[in-house]
Amino acid sequence: MRYSRAVSRIHLVDASPYIFRAYFSLPDSIRDPGGRSVHAVYGFATFLLKLVEDEAATHLAAAFDESLTSSFRNEIYPAYKSGRELPPDDLKAQLDDCRRLAAALGVPTFRSARYEAEDLLAALMPPLLEDGHDVVLVSSDKDLLQLVDARVSMLDFARDTRFTPADVEEKFGVRPEQITDYLGLAGDSVDDIPGVPGVGKKTAAALLAAFDRLEDALDDLDAVAALEVRGARSLAKKLAEHRERALLSKRLATLAVEEARAEASASLDDLALGGGDSAALEERIEALGFGRLAERLRTFGA
Repeated sequence: MRYSRAVSRIHLVDASPYIFRAYFSLPDSIRDPGGRSVHAVYGFATFLLKLVEDEAATHLAAAFDESLTSSFRNEIYPAYKSGRELPPDDLKAQLDDCRRLAAALGVPTFRSARYEAEDLLAALMPPLLEDGHDVVLVSSDKDLLQLVDARVSMLDFARDTRFTPADVEEKFGVRPEQITDYLGLAGDSVDDIPGVPGVGKKTAAALLAAFDRLEDALDDLDAVAALEVRGARSLAKKLAEHRERALLSKRLATLAVEEARAEASASLDDLALGGGDSAALEERIEALGFGRLAERLRTFGA
């Protein structure tokens, strides 16, 4: 599947949401020849094929989460993502199968025990943007919205929803570059980011309409108290009391673009679809036993 046209868009995939979605939505009666459930792998493979077809994607990479408990964020805040249940054993095995299948198809894959998939995707972006290419982040994770700009969009593929800077502002009431400030204030229950007690999404957005950054508000609490916002004085008091908690929450929400570069780098040629490992792909197809889907996978990886 080699393409000769000039590259204009590069798709960077956050794999985990689509693997988990397949695991919980498809029947576990989809099994390999040995009787092991492979429904998450089947769903992920189908997703990749449809993504490339629908998006006419020519260049692609996928990042996978290695662990829910070993991120550098757990070092600075042990409760980070502590509310999430760990994947069951059969899903753990399928996560590795998904990564091995993607690699056999010729899709560069990245994973790290220290950095999350979103960090790895963010680290891949700067050289691509410097070379003049546009990036499509394929994910349902709002953390990646902080990267959206005129040349970076986010596609929530399962919901067929795209986010440009205007879309982010319409949905959250803040600009993409303020998403980390927004989460620093309002927190995120999904990732167990605490935020400032008593500050909700609307209040966070209202505050960030007046201040570009969380730090600007924290450094001028008199101006916060004088805002024409309901409960402004109380808000200033909350920010004063929970200053360090707000800054910690923003740090937890901020992607480690520079730090993760040591574990996620790729040239444009590395990201070109095609040229998969045919022997490894045949081994994967035989092991997984995907029947009619097998021929589509062979065409993808050719």
